[in-house]
Amino acid sequence: MEFTTRGRLEVRITTADVGKRVSVRKLNDSPGSPERFTDAVGVLTSWEGGVLRITRRSGEVVEVPESALVAGKVVPPAPPRRRGPAATVRELQLIASRGWPARETESLGDWTLRAAGGFTTRANSVLPLGDSGLPLPEAVERITDWYGRRGLPATVQITTGDPARDEELDAELARRGWTGERYALMRTAPLAPIADLPHRLNGMGGAPMPDTGDVLLTREPDPAWVRAYGREGADAPDATAVLTGGPSVWFATVPGDDEGPAAMGRCVVDGRWTGFAALHVSPARRRQGLGSLVMAGLARQALAEGASAAYLQVEADNGAAAALYDELGFTTHHAYHYRRAPQR
Repeated sequence: MEFTTRGRLEVRITTADVGKRVSVRKLNDSPGSPERFTDAVGVLTSWEGGVLRITRRSGEVVEVPESALVAGKVVPPAPPRRRGPAATVRELQLIASRGWPARETESLGDWTLRAAGGFTTRANSVLPLGDSGLPLPEAVERITDWYGRRGLPATVQITTGDPARDEELDAELARRGWTGERYALMRTAPLAPIADLPHRLNGMGGAPMPDTGDVLLTREPDPAWVRAYGREGADAPDATAVLTGGPSVWFATVPGDDEGPAAMGRCVVDGRWTGFAALHVSPARRRQGLGSLVMAGLARQALAEGASAAYLQVEADNGAAAALYDELGFTTHHAYHYRRAPQR
């Protein structure tokens, strides 16, 4: 890894390079290590408060104090992979949870209790990934109390693509009168074909699609994006923490008119995986390929950061979204739903 010009170490990156793939060298602070320096390669996710945060392809985040930085440069993007990596149900659930992070979490054995002021069920439900460490009835009482203290209904995410783990829990909650709701699918696809979609469709004739250059990417959602997103409380601090949380988050906008964006979306890059969410097209601009355009613009950014696979979560009865995602190459990885406690 070459950092020098005529034998001198140089820092050739600035805060303007946030979002780019970089290679840095820093002083090694590991006790007992004979190495004077250590290196890190990944996406420069942020540079704030005198600390650089670099997200490696594995999803690991490396923090580098400015005082320890001795060299750095922008490096070319890793070549895209045409096939995305495989993942188990557990692995993908963990990745998806990092990509839509709750503001508050607490562990109960292998379960994670998540809360974010009620903003979205995903961020306000239990993610059970193994053994709670308690008898099931006692675990249910514990989580009911935890959510009750926060003024939230106790809710558990139940995965049905891995019944050996969740079927007992699902049956116990149903027996207690917890209602099943929000039946959804986790879908996955290779990332590179999504980025290529406008080019492929334009090569097939018919009305040309707009170019991905029409998609504006930002690190923070502006007020117009939040209004178009349309969820109640989306401008509250809890919602902002969820929407902007994750290893490397991007917001996409196709400018519209005074009524708001023509199209919009969000993605989070986490190592080799990219999660898509909040895809919306203005009713007046539908059937013009703008949904695909937003996905392609976000996918190109994710490819530049070293990702190779995509995931998204969609409710099982959303036929319009399913048609688009089928076209983009998504297939079902597993299914899940939620169980909500009866009101006391």
